[in-house]
Amino acid sequence: MTEPLALYIHWPFCASKCPYCDFNSHVREGGVDHARFRAALRAELAHEAARLGRRPLASIFFGGGTPSLMEPETAAALIADAQRHFDPLPGCEITLEANPTSVETGRLRAFAEAGVNRASLGVQALDEAALRFLGRRHDAREAVAALEAARAIFPRLSFDLIYARPGQQEAAWRTELRAALALAADHLSLYQLTIEPGTRFETQHARGDFALPPEPEAARLYHATAEEAARFGLAPYEVSNYARPGAESRHNLAYWRYGDYLGIGPGAHQRVLGPQGMVATRRHRAPEEWAARVEREGHAAVEETILSPEQRGREAMLMGLRLAEGVDPARIAARAGRPFAEVVDAAMLAALLDEGYLAWQGGRLLATAEGRVRLDALLPVLLR
Repeated sequence: MTEPLALYIHWPFCASKCPYCDFNSHVREGGVDHARFRAALRAELAHEAARLGRRPLASIFFGGGTPSLMEPETAAALIADAQRHFDPLPGCEITLEANPTSVETGRLRAFAEAGVNRASLGVQALDEAALRFLGRRHDAREAVAALEAARAIFPRLSFDLIYARPGQQEAAWRTELRAALALAADHLSLYQLTIEPGTRFETQHARGDFALPPEPEAARLYHATAEEAARFGLAPYEVSNYARPGAESRHNLAYWRYGDYLGIGPGAHQRVLGPQGMVATRRHRAPEEWAARVEREGHAAVEETILSPEQRGREAMLMGLRLAEGVDPARIAARAGRPFAEVVDAAMLAALLDEGYLAWQGGRLLATAEGRVRLDALLPVLLR
């Protein structure tokens, strides 16, 4: 198999749980057994590498949770293992998510020395009231300091912002964007604040503690983001991601292009196309139970499913049409194992082309600017 691998490593622990977060993240007041989880991650990686054999390695992504809370030697060991088990491509992208607290900012250089060459900072806001509302542990001053420090340490830098916050005004949002982009104008990941089941915000929103902006106002904030990003040379290469040319997230592009990706750690998912088809794997979510299973069996996979051609076609389209570049029908057919004409509804495709939501460009099918903001509504009717 020559399809390059994207490797995701999940560190599930956080210092606190943000009220909007529904990710597989956990707080351990008594501390984390770093040696145990380092050994378990290394063991699960070795197990998967033995199954897959040598493959080109395009990227490594440490996500969470809060990976910047792991010990840098854990990152160093996992990077070295991955580069030994697989064949890293030139310029292999190695990303670590970090929060901009002063403690974590102070460890960034150690992670760079461990082999990380791209940082992704969870800034989320540069407004003090918004940071408090979002339950973040840093203030605006720490966020600015983290962006400045990361800019000096890493050759590539990304940061996250959350928009459509209660009471957010367009003028203030533009000012906030300009301040952040002036410090780190490589890559921006944008997230609309939504109410996720099981979060503290779900409870607070239900009892009327706050209200989110109406959708037309959220859409104005979204369009303002593209305008401000363009001032700094960033283009929207994906629905919620903006980058300078060449600064796109290579790891996330593997997901959106429906490439092969390996996921290790509690709750990690993976998709790998092999002789038997596309195998989707899910690992146990609970950190301690995950570690115990790895210690017993070498891995903690709890579900492995061979996806049908219909499932593969839908997944490939759901991901690919998020990209500004759109999808290549030949690649969709190859990854799905069925003709492109069987992936989409021909009549609906013609209608969406006529309405200007989709377009053909250079042999690729892509969503127009109007279509990308309506993808959630368009895809269910387009795909078979």
